Amino acid sequence: MLNLDPLSIGKNKFEGLKNLRDYGETKQTHFNKIPLLNEVTERILKGTSLLKEKGNKIEVRRGTYSRSNQEVIVASSDGTFGRDLRLYQSIGLNALAIDKEYRSSIGRRYGSSSNPDQISEWNIESSVDEIIDSANNMLYANFVEAGQMPAVLANKFGGVIFHEACGHLLETTQIERGTSPFQDKLNQKIANSAVTAIDEGLTENAFGSLSMDDEGMPTQKTVLIKEGFLKRFISDRAGEIRTGNKRTGSGRRQNYAFPAASRMRNTYIEKGNYAPSELIATIDKGIYCKSMGGGSVGATGQFNFSVEEAYLIEKGKLTTPVKGATLIGEAKEILPKISMCANDLDLAAGYCGSVSGNINVTVGQPHIKVDSITIGGR
Repeated sequence: MLNLDPLSIGKNKFEGLKNLRDYGETKQTHFNKIPLLNEVTERILKGTSLLKEKGNKIEVRRGTYSRSNQEVIVASSDGTFGRDLRLYQSIGLNALAIDKEYRSSIGRRYGSSSNPDQISEWNIESSVDEIIDSANNMLYANFVEAGQMPAVLANKFGGVIFHEACGHLLETTQIERGTSPFQDKLNQKIANSAVTAIDEGLTENAFGSLSMDDEGMPTQKTVLIKEGFLKRFISDRAGEIRTGNKRTGSGRRQNYAFPAASRMRNTYIEKGNYAPSELIATIDKGIYCKSMGGGSVGATGQFNFSVEEAYLIEKGKLTTPVKGATLIGEAKEILPKISMCANDLDLAAGYCGSVSGNINVTVGQPHIKVDSITIGGR
């Protein structure tokens, strides 16, 4: 049992800082190669110009670039003493296609950490072609019919649903509040056996990677769900004290103005053994969600997410593009229905706002099959 008596805490006297763990020393040369603003501007303008040249229906174009360059030093009363250098860069392209009364809007974001060469390595032509192809496919799409049906969710940013509807419920900030439906489910089955879920800060150049968290703890790989069984929670120092769940290197904050809290890093569903086409082939009538849009999530995991690009699945084949689809559900009900995971795990950059500010994260998954989900439409 945890002893939170203030008198007992006061007996742990400060004995000085430990030797500095300097994760930034090896990154210093990288920081000296950060691109100049005029180089960034030229690349973004090339992207928006290509959208105009290649997309005869593209009427509105937007390119964005953001960069966070931080030196982080942690010195705490338990003797922790660490330093890190962090570089995060993000590139975005958005396009609106218009033809008379028809409209379609498509956006993509690409992000990395600790990679000063991202802007020069960015394949602009490939990004532009992908956006134009999606915008054209969706421009004349019919509205989807509402109902309950199976769905295949694409990899990369499809993982935003797991991040929002489940990942937050596994943070000890939620456990402390008593709002997570999973708080008393440790070592119990909460998902289909096909689901193994990870939160880690180790993947090279991923947008949520970091050498140490904002409490000075080295980052690590945390298995949250193993073959359907809940194994760990995402915990910071305060979360360990208040809930008893061991720290996972997940104490994060936007900057010094915020107290650290348990937050996700790179969070994703692990790959399975199927090709994406095999998932689609199992569905007689359903929907393929290629690209997700915005959405909202309730405190206990109820969610609704718009689908930016979607196609009907009929007799195991992709057919007509459809628009206006919304995925509606609840985490504790949907996790057991994820019955198949493909072998094409991929990650996507994003931003997450919570009690300790806005931070860089990665979401991800392979293609997954959900046996039944509510589709909002017409």
